[in-house]
Amino acid sequence: MAPPASPRLILPLVLACGLSACVSVGPDYRAPAVAVPEGWQAVPLEGSVAATPDGLARWWEQLADPQLSSLVADALAANPGLDAARAALRAARASRDAAAAQRYPSVSASGGVTRSAALGAERTLYDAGFDAGWELDVFGGLRRAVEAAAAERDAALADLRAARVSLVAEVALNYIDLRAFQTRLAIARANLDSQTETLQITRWRAEAGLASALDVEQARSNREATRAQIPTLDTGRAGAEHRLATLTGRAPGSLHAALAAADGAREGLLPGLPAGVALAIPAEALRQRPDIAAAERRLAAATARVGQAEAARYPSFSLGGSIGLQALGLSTFTGGGQVARSLAASVSGPVFDAGRLRAQVEVQDALREQQLAAYRKAVLTALEEVHNALVAFADGRRRQQALVEAAAAARNAALYARHRYASGLIDFQTVLSTERSLLTLEDSLASAEAARLTALVQLYKALGGGWSPADTATSGPQP
Repeated sequence: MAPPASPRLILPLVLACGLSACVSVGPDYRAPAVAVPEGWQAVPLEGSVAATPDGLARWWEQLADPQLSSLVADALAANPGLDAARAALRAARASRDAAAAQRYPSVSASGGVTRSAALGAERTLYDAGFDAGWELDVFGGLRRAVEAAAAERDAALADLRAARVSLVAEVALNYIDLRAFQTRLAIARANLDSQTETLQITRWRAEAGLASALDVEQARSNREATRAQIPTLDTGRAGAEHRLATLTGRAPGSLHAALAAADGAREGLLPGLPAGVALAIPAEALRQRPDIAAAERRLAAATARVGQAEAARYPSFSLGGSIGLQALGLSTFTGGGQVARSLAASVSGPVFDAGRLRAQVEVQDALREQQLAAYRKAVLTALEEVHNALVAFADGRRRQQALVEAAAAARNAALYARHRYASGLIDFQTVLSTERSLLTLEDSLASAEAARLTALVQLYKALGGGWSPADTATSGPQP
């Protein structure tokens, strides 16, 4: 039987174990300070209300469009991009667990049977044993690796939330595009019908000798120019419809019947604007943005990687041992077997590497600087996006109000011009001018209504709306 391990061997290991709990080389992470304005310099919104996390989490419900809400729910349940983000989070969690496991001893078991023959005698040897190994984390390299993996896991969770924010906004934007194209198609077709009536009137007057062939050709040219716009608008409608199908995990074309507009419908297709728009102060908006949280966590991970690279320049300590039993028969395995055990400690460290380890520290420090720059850029981009959306929404309101008045006047002008031309009181150029103006203004009004809704969606996206801790309860950070 082997003698017990010498206290002279055990004592340094005990001391090393104590040291492994109190030293971590490399920089400790502290979140960077950024200058955040107290308020928004853009045009203030009339009727705005203070944004709350719960209100931002499901902001699309404020548009009171059940079909949009249904599409968002379908996308959150079946979008492939969101599934990929969930898988990335699972991988990041597993990587953190693997890094944490490196700090603990590893134990393996083995067993075998050896049959040998010598000088006409056969012998069977049975052996079984356990081997253990433990790398002592004296300078904190393993702890830094766990810190980095935990921060990367949290960044993956923030990426999942950011994917939700982008997905919800993209569904809403494509739905608004779809409804806008359907509205503009209805306007173009209504104007086409009106211009067809004008052409018929012009032909009757030409047959009666009250109009020239020039008037007829101009009327026909005007009608066909309007007809030529319809295929382009229909292409845009189909593209938005197909994109919605893809976002919800369906094949393109599968939503055609569900999203088709009633023949001639041009009112009520677009979602309605809410009475009040939720708006958060800049500091709250930055805290709500998951992409900023992801950038901050990646900066924390990069900082920990600097310490991990620095620890590689210091000596490493390890402890190993084994215990085994050998016997010539299974019956003597527990009673007459021979016990073999060993305990070993080792230390190793770099002596000469031509600056390779120092260069690795420089690489990780440069990567940390990159992540710091990316974090600062994310903050500035977030502030810019909110400002742009605020300006677009406020300016869109003024443009929409002006176009409402202009379109109403153009409808009256076109009606009066058609009647007066039929009575021979004005020339045909006035009719053409009023009809073209009507089509342009009604189309612009529909586009302006859609643009204002688009600005609202972009505002909620810029504020980080579309997720809540409850939505990712099963995807939350692990200790």
